[in-house]
Amino acid sequence: MKKLGENVYLDNTIKRQLSASRPAFDQLMALRGEPFRAQDGRVTQRVLLGGKSYFIKQHFGVGWKEIFKNLLQFRWPVLGAKNEWLAIRKLQTLGVKVPVVAAYGQRGLNPARRQSFILMEELAPVESLESFCKDWLRSPPDVRLKRELIEKVARIARELHRNGINHRDFYICHFLLDTAHERDHSRLFLIDLHRAQIRRQTPERWIIKDLSGLYFSSRDIGLTQRDLYRFIKAYTGQALHEAWGSKKLFWQKVRTRGEQLYSDHTQR
Repeated sequence: MKKLGENVYLDNTIKRQLSASRPAFDQLMALRGEPFRAQDGRVTQRVLLGGKSYFIKQHFGVGWKEIFKNLLQFRWPVLGAKNEWLAIRKLQTLGVKVPVVAAYGQRGLNPARRQSFILMEELAPVESLESFCKDWLRSPPDVRLKRELIEKVARIARELHRNGINHRDFYICHFLLDTAHERDHSRLFLIDLHRAQIRRQTPERWIIKDLSGLYFSSRDIGLTQRDLYRFIKAYTGQALHEAWGSKKLFWQKVRTRGEQLYSDHTQR
């Protein structure tokens, strides 16, 4: 029997792995495996179910202190796995490659104590763009490969922002390259969507935040001015003189904020 405020989704594979005598929500919140991250009332683990590898994010409630702290900083707090669940479903309809959700659940009406989880199939074999590109400055990649990846990232960004989505942690480490297809380096997955926001239209300030995050996180991989222009062309779908001419101030804001992020990071 479901408890008040409880919502659970399970695919057929996961249903077969769970006991019928206990609530599915309780079983999935009790899963333990290889820990990857623990912070802000959230634990991320790698688990095995039926011989298959998954990642599960379990949210145990952030508490009123964290909620008020975020609100006082004019930030909407992340209360559970629902953001990621909704963002993944939305991006799937847009053709953006994201992890496959095998199970999702949320329980509780009190936002400070709400519990939730999201179980996703492990993406493997993959490598983050941060890792894949880290030696580009010393050892430049094939020009065609670099262009292909720049344009792919730009098109993913465009799909998000044109459809009312902003990521909030939009760094190249959150793009995973499918390494099983050596001749198809365009197979990119977008991950870590727990802070994503969905609206009818993405506000410009959130678009700038996302794009400046990309700029900051790719600052040390040896991209040229021409590469940045290539990104702008792919992102806007316009010729450079149109994209730059009509939105020059916008792109200057992206670069200025990206440089500030980089400066703050290097001074830590």
